[in-house]
Amino acid sequence: MGTQLKTGYWMQMGVGPNAKLMHDGDRLWSNDLNQPIYLLMPPSVHLKDAHLTSMGLAKVGNQLREEALQTSKQLCHFDEMEAELLTICFLKSFRALELHQFAVLEANPVYGHVKAVFEDNEALLARSGEIAQHLYTESRHPNIKSGDLCVGLLENMIVDGEPTQGICIIKSESKVPFLQIAVKDDDLCLITQEGIYPDKIDKGCLIVNSKGDDGFLVYVFDKTAGGTQFWIRDFLGVVPSDGDDYHTRRYSEMCVAFAEKGLPDEVKGEQRVEIANKAFDYMEENREFDLDEFKKTALEEPALIEQFDSFKAEYEEENGQELNDKFEVVKDAAEKAKKRLKARLKLDTGADIRFSSGFVKQSNLFLERGFDDDKHMKFVKIYFHEEK
Repeated sequence: MGTQLKTGYWMQMGVGPNAKLMHDGDRLWSNDLNQPIYLLMPPSVHLKDAHLTSMGLAKVGNQLREEALQTSKQLCHFDEMEAELLTICFLKSFRALELHQFAVLEANPVYGHVKAVFEDNEALLARSGEIAQHLYTESRHPNIKSGDLCVGLLENMIVDGEPTQGICIIKSESKVPFLQIAVKDDDLCLITQEGIYPDKIDKGCLIVNSKGDDGFLVYVFDKTAGGTQFWIRDFLGVVPSDGDDYHTRRYSEMCVAFAEKGLPDEVKGEQRVEIANKAFDYMEENREFDLDEFKKTALEEPALIEQFDSFKAEYEEENGQELNDKFEVVKDAAEKAKKRLKARLKLDTGADIRFSSGFVKQSNLFLERGFDDDKHMKFVKIYFHEEK
């Protein structure tokens, strides 16, 4: 029978027993969730037919708290319905993640264990135990939480039109209570249990068996508050892939951060958003990004360019990686960053005003600022036709 993985059952997974996988272009859907559960990352990787076949489990404690490590003695195997549900739940967390790569190959334990499984699927049980041991060994900080680790083998991932395998490594550090109606002594009773909820999975890694000599295709997430580097740097040993998608994301995020934090305090909120919008307009209108052209077109003013150069140098130092001066713009990545841009005017009197990007572009027509001599206070005047 193998190790049993309790699903709790359907309520624990967040989908119903009649859930079906559907695909629309590059999106994977569950009809029960009525939303796309997986947005494909590079266009050449398709997961609409992917499914979990087997999985190794572990409970990984923290060494400093003298918590134990326990690994499964047999692999979990699933029937067709369980495999479909688990595939939905595990891949749901991998939404629009940027490509990563192993910083080093031969000296990286995770890379070595994954490579061994791809070469011989029978090694999954032993290698998943070794991956759990590696995670346990790296769990040396008192703030690292214990949790459940799942190492699953995926079949039928399509890369450049060819089927291949993948390995999904998931760690859940938080449990969600759920209710279940059960039969006991010929009667119905309500029992409570705790389980893994897809939206609450804390950490994950998806490794696709492609470009193996270069370290495979790697996608990771860590929802831990505070942005700890334990999962990505210490355990997995991966860094962002130095490609067009990466640089588009970084420049887009940097433009938002520059508008919010990199300008002098006296710069008004709507001016900040206008500066960021000009940067995004450049990315929307140009296929190729050229830093010198970007600064002349989007920033224009010498003082603003100098402030941007200084902010960029600090940003690169904080992130530990320099950005290319030229690359091909990935439109989707820029658009997602632009959606996070918010125009906000927060006043010391308690007023909190938010502006849309459309308003900001024509704020000179609808917004006035001034100073009232009688009250000795600044004021803002907004013109409009009617409330919505």
